[in-house]
Amino acid sequence: MHESEPPATTGPGRRAAARPAGAAGVAAGAMATIRRHPKTWMAAAAAVAFLLLGTGSVALGATVGAPAAAAGAPETATAKPTPTRSATPTPTPTVDPARPVPANQAAATRIRTCSVAGLAGDGRLGTLEAQVVNAKTGQTLFDRNGVKPAPTASVLKTLTSAAALATLGPDYRVSTTVVAGSTPGQVVIVGGGDVTLSRLPDGQASFYTGAPKIQDLANQVKQAMGGQPITSIVVDASLFGAPFWQPSWDEREERVVEGSTPYMTSLMVDGDRDDPTAVESPRSTDPVARAVQYFQQYLGTSVGVSQGVAPAGARQLGVVQSQPVTTLIDQAMRVSDNTIMEELARLVAIKNGAGNTFDALNAGVLAGLKGYGIDTSGIHIADGSGLSDDNAVPPSYLTQLFIKVLNRQNGLGVVYDGLPVAGKSGTLGPGYNRFTGSNSVARGAVFAKTGWIDHGYTLSGIVNSADGTPLTFAVFALGNVGDNAKQAIDSLVAGFYQCGDNLSNG
Repeated sequence: MHESEPPATTGPGRRAAARPAGAAGVAAGAMATIRRHPKTWMAAAAAVAFLLLGTGSVALGATVGAPAAAAGAPETATAKPTPTRSATPTPTPTVDPARPVPANQAAATRIRTCSVAGLAGDGRLGTLEAQVVNAKTGQTLFDRNGVKPAPTASVLKTLTSAAALATLGPDYRVSTTVVAGSTPGQVVIVGGGDVTLSRLPDGQASFYTGAPKIQDLANQVKQAMGGQPITSIVVDASLFGAPFWQPSWDEREERVVEGSTPYMTSLMVDGDRDDPTAVESPRSTDPVARAVQYFQQYLGTSVGVSQGVAPAGARQLGVVQSQPVTTLIDQAMRVSDNTIMEELARLVAIKNGAGNTFDALNAGVLAGLKGYGIDTSGIHIADGSGLSDDNAVPPSYLTQLFIKVLNRQNGLGVVYDGLPVAGKSGTLGPGYNRFTGSNSVARGAVFAKTGWIDHGYTLSGIVNSADGTPLTFAVFALGNVGDNAKQAIDSLVAGFYQCGDNLSNG
């Protein structure tokens, strides 16, 4: 019976009068029984106490629902009470206090113990920006300002190469053509941007491997003319827009003294070098005129020359083509050739619809890099070679790009193949005083692009470390630095090599 239900009665006076008498009789009988069997009742009392203690919380909870009527409560004598069933109140749900729950334990992190902090603190490095990544796991092992964009020097050639492969394609060849002009006997030579076109005659090799010959182009024209005299020559070099010299470059240093870079016109021969076989050689003030001079010579004519644009749909009289983009990249990466890289950057910008000037390179190259899926935030492209101080790329971009280079994704294997190798080849090879002495421990294990500008030395690429872990890295030594920064960079990278995956960030 629920406590809220009253016991049945036969009359209004019986219930009130019977309770006291009945209760006294029961109590008297119980006391008599206890006196006759004291031990039995003591045991029973103990059991009841144990049961109450064990279930006390349950019993308490049951009594809270509705209080019982007080024993002997008065009832009205003039009216028969109507028994009612009071509704059982719905208990208010209670929420257990929040119990402390142990936090998820973080996965154990390997403690790396191989530090290069001392090497990184070398004063010869100036302001250091650097990052090292495990190329298998993608984990950053070492970082010093690694996400801060900064001038890259010639390390930028890696980005230009990647953009050219994505935009132009690995098999693309650059053409130099000659078409018929608008008047009888007139020929128009059209510069397509090939800086490798050589003035040397057949049988003589120029600096650029497998370069096409302007002599061959002239011979095709003579044959196509069928004996018709050439009356005039028009030069169409409109593919590349002015200015032809990047304003932030030091012209005397780069064009004359170092001889590393020409005016970037769409028609030239041998990268406009004075010496067509040299890595570096002074360049002229008019690359187009130099090219036309040799074209005339091989045509065997001294007719007048003018600037103009090829007629639309004109008949082709001759064409020569460069080596494919893969070959151009390979050679430019090995010897850090500025001229090829400026050519490729300009062609990328044109193909991507950004324009044909230096100002178009940023949008053009970034569009070419988009497909690699690496965040280009903060990057600024001022030229294709890295010669400008206005270029800005964070080391973190390079470490990600070089993972793709290492894995030969999207045709980037050609970049890997063209990287100089420490102590072995290119600008890290013999004669460049790199990875010598104690740093020679990493000879043959570092594949990287070098860079140098007035206020910085850089190196970025891949390290096959001593423990077998492939690492990608980028090191920028910036600010008031001298030539000895190269040796400090080599020491730091040799440290990366020796530490491998145990390289710490401390």
